[in-house]
Amino acid sequence: MTTKPRFALPFVQRPVLLAALSATLSAALFVATPILQAQSDPNPVVSSAREIYERQAKYMIAAAELMPADKYTFRPTPAQMSYAQSIAHVTDANTFVCGMLTANPTPRGPRTSDTLSKDQLIAALKASFHVCDQAFAGLQDARLGDTITFFGGKPAPRARALFEEVGDLEDHYSQMAAYLRLNGLTPPSVKPAKP
Repeated sequence: MTTKPRFALPFVQRPVLLAALSATLSAALFVATPILQAQSDPNPVVSSAREIYERQAKYMIAAAELMPADKYTFRPTPAQMSYAQSIAHVTDANTFVCGMLTANPTPRGPRTSDTLSKDQLIAALKASFHVCDQAFAGLQDARLGDTITFFGGKPAPRARALFEEVGDLEDHYSQMAAYLRLNGLTPPSVKPAKP
């Protein structure tokens, strides 16, 4: 007496089952690949912050270059920063906050004057982003829990400075973008990419 295997499938069902199994495995690999790639990054927090930082730095430099020099004194209301004051503020914040991201922060230097020319302010802004580039290059997730001296001399984890830097850039870029629009200019973040 021959016994049939318990789970034998008719011949017609096997190709359907194999196709379904193949499709399921393909979908699992499609979903798992980005997850596995993300897990291979030893610094996912710093890498994610760096992506935002690099995008915002590019937009801010482009926005600083886009606004005409005679509009650098523009402010929507007397209580708001002028365009030049915003660039000077970001320049100083970059240098100071990115210094906190390093093992040897530099002391806060003299403030950048908003009375500098457009070209001088752009040069100072670019130099401040260079300071940040160097800080991000040496930053590791494992150091984000280290205690730093934050604003007002208060102790804080290094991660606080990282979030401050990224948040400040997004905040002030949105301010600059609004100022550009109020002057009839299209912000760099919404301009079509050049081929």
